[in-house]
Amino acid sequence: MSKKFNRTTITSALPYANGPIHIGHLAGVYVPADIYARYLRLKEEEVLFIGGSDEHGVPITIKARNEGITPQQVVDRYHHQIKESFKDFGISFDVYSRTSAPIHHQTASEFFKKLYDNDKFIEKTNLQYFDEENSQFLADRYITGTCPHCGFERAYGDQCESCGTSLSPLELIHPKSALSGNVPVLKETKHWYLPLEAYEPWLTEWILEGHKDDWKTNVYGQVKSWVDQGLKPRAVTRDLDWGVNVPLENAEGKVLYVWFDAPIGYISATKEWSEKTGNDWQPYWKNEDTRLVHFIGKDNIVFHCIIFPAMLKAEGSFILPENVPANEFLNLENDKISTSRNWAVWLHEYLEDFPGKQDVLRYVLTANAPETKDNDFTWKDFQARNNNELLAIYGNFVNRTLVLTQKYFGGQVPPRGELDEVSKTALLEMSRYPSIIGSSIERYRFREALSELMNLARLGNKYLTEMEPWKLIKTDEDQVKMILNVSLQIVANLAVLSEPFLPFSAEKLQNMIGISDLKWAEAGSDDLLKPGHQLNNPDFLFSRIEDSEVEKQVQKLLDTKKQNELAAPAKPAKEVIAYDDFMKMDIRTGTILEAEKVPKTKKLLKLKIDTGIDKRTVVSGIAEFYEPENIIGRKVSILVNLAPRQLKGIESQGMILMAEDKDGKLCFVSPTENFSNGSEIK
Repeated sequence: MSKKFNRTTITSALPYANGPIHIGHLAGVYVPADIYARYLRLKEEEVLFIGGSDEHGVPITIKARNEGITPQQVVDRYHHQIKESFKDFGISFDVYSRTSAPIHHQTASEFFKKLYDNDKFIEKTNLQYFDEENSQFLADRYITGTCPHCGFERAYGDQCESCGTSLSPLELIHPKSALSGNVPVLKETKHWYLPLEAYEPWLTEWILEGHKDDWKTNVYGQVKSWVDQGLKPRAVTRDLDWGVNVPLENAEGKVLYVWFDAPIGYISATKEWSEKTGNDWQPYWKNEDTRLVHFIGKDNIVFHCIIFPAMLKAEGSFILPENVPANEFLNLENDKISTSRNWAVWLHEYLEDFPGKQDVLRYVLTANAPETKDNDFTWKDFQARNNNELLAIYGNFVNRTLVLTQKYFGGQVPPRGELDEVSKTALLEMSRYPSIIGSSIERYRFREALSELMNLARLGNKYLTEMEPWKLIKTDEDQVKMILNVSLQIVANLAVLSEPFLPFSAEKLQNMIGISDLKWAEAGSDDLLKPGHQLNNPDFLFSRIEDSEVEKQVQKLLDTKKQNELAAPAKPAKEVIAYDDFMKMDIRTGTILEAEKVPKTKKLLKLKIDTGIDKRTVVSGIAEFYEPENIIGRKVSILVNLAPRQLKGIESQGMILMAEDKDGKLCFVSPTENFSNGSEIK
């Protein structure tokens, strides 16, 4: 039996205030969260929808340093831009806060202090890299070096961007400080850690047993993988001068780690809302009859499903998330969205380029949502969905119905009279849609829910087209009255049911038909518009998007790509080596015989290669660029005398040669002629 909830707390991942919002953020987090919040409000449920800017962490300090300004100036700029963009786009936050606010610093400090006082942390003194020139301990992202797993030379201290492996700074080969370029030294420093391993039994029972059937498979699978590998203590403090100061004596120069303080931002935002509205904040976080739902992207799953719940459990007085419906990633024109490369559709620019078309982007991002796998946004698809679906189906049905009612009956809803069988069937089908759409939303299947909404529009379009009232008006006016009455009831239902997905269009449509404040429970009714009710003048809900408009956007992306190529010259040559050193490398031609993805990784493929000498296994970080089944039989160049190395428990016996462009894309360095396997490359 499902649990009864009296209120819902909805959180959306706090965007980093070091850049604007792009469509990847919207598709992954904010549009689905807004649909869910609007739906629950229409059901007259008690809802608190929380948003805010994440304003601490190393990326902020790096941006400030690069621009020669303070971190506060960085976050002030982007917080206000992000907040206004969300508002203009119709994301209906009840509160949009920020982690640099005094109330957040106070809340996060109190949370840390309670855990500290209750002995929930362990203290550890360890060695950490220190930049002597800048007299500063180096956070993970301030250290670069060579990845010990794949040899990528620009890996960060926390992760290799090439093979995707999580790292610690001490694992890097040839580490360098990102501040000075110098080789850092190791220096002792003390930090506090949350012993996650102590929560493994509880996490196993709570998630792996308690939420196996109701959490999304991508979320459950990632959590299970982390728990199965064994959890380790995780630092909750770091040496930095930007963030929430550690509220302890002798902790000067230490702040709360951003992953620890950011989710507490949901709680501090609720307190801010409480102060402004006079409502009590505690029921939204402490009452067992409250449903807590986190909307996030897949890169935040571990923080919201393991670490934050462990923090809440350690604190002891807070409820735990009922669900964490994380989405996958959205790509742009078949390429990864990249803020550093400016490969993105920025929300504030979209709002300027397409005024009044917020709902078109909301529709496209929902219809193409990356709910179960990474998906792709293209401007051609954006145009097609607007012109062929919103305009040609939804808008066409509404406009024809309202224009015909205005033309034949002066804009008054005609009486229905006796229904024929076709009309009875249409109204019966219409009555089912609130339940169908609502069920999909409640299961976090927003793409499915939107599809059903469009099916209702298709139902109306099909009904009106088949009944042909324009042919009957001279011979059977009563029949036309019935047809338009039924069509108007479908229009009115669309006006209610569209609100979570297309809030601007729903409001415009409700104004046109002269209704307001209808709730979800009223949808499905066949008399939302009473006979004699006066409609307002009809207008177009949607307008056509021309080729020139999308060509302009595509050209903007092409210009961006060209600028990136011009701005990123080839890497300088490495240090000179002797001819004898080169001759030590034994590079041969080979053929890929087998290929498969390495489990629990996103970048590694396990290859079996015929080298002409033998058949051997090689692990290669190319999974993001090549599907295993597409490279079987592919000719490659392989370094056969490289010392074997263990990668994810697999012994890799060589390295295939790949070219890497300025954007990090890889391609095979292969013989162009059909050389036999084992041919030497000199």
